Amino acid sequence: MQGSKLQDRLYFGLGRAARHAGQLADAYRPRGAASPLDKRNRFLRLPAAFLPAKGDAGKTNLYGDPLWHGLFDASYTRPGDYIVLGEHRYFIASQAPMLPVLCVLANRTISITRPNAQSTVAGNPYGGYTAGSGTVTMVGWPASILGESRLGETGAGLPADLSVPYWNVLLPATTGVAISPGDLIADDLGRTATVSGSELTELGWLITAKMATT
Repeated sequence: MQGSKLQDRLYFGLGRAARHAGQLADAYRPRGAASPLDKRNRFLRLPAAFLPAKGDAGKTNLYGDPLWHGLFDASYTRPGDYIVLGEHRYFIASQAPMLPVLCVLANRTISITRPNAQSTVAGNPYGGYTAGSGTVTMVGWPASILGESRLGETGAGLPADLSVPYWNVLLPATTGVAISPGDLIADDLGRTATVSGSELTELGWLITAKMATT
């Protein structure tokens, strides 16, 4: 009971800080695997502010760091919710007791497709997967996409081949949806990538994807 009271006091204090330093934001709770920011999913309007997760309020975040601490009353929110403040979209990665609320800044919107298995072994004019040959599993999810430092090869072995970049993708978990190697990611810039590794962590999905080339 004592721990619960301390947690309530912490959330109340964060809410007071947000009312003084923050702006009004909208909270969304995904329902299903499509369009988590649909207006029907908005459940709360609250003052909110965000500080770099490194703990230094006097400095801005650096390149390639999507983690932020959310200052808002977290009594009604939970991991997986989205907080939209102006043009910025965050999802809550962790609300551990007595700790700051860890949020991830989403810079892209993605959809994920599960390719269907090839029905023929030979005589196939095209051996890969096409956009129409899969089942869409997630649609319109704000996510963090950052480029990895390593690069891959196209596999064609041609002199003019370019190196293929890898993505690090952070995405909240959603009930009933699993992301597996081989799944296809498409973002709002028209880019596509193939999932090469996926891990469901306590903070949500941690995905490595290899960008597709033509």
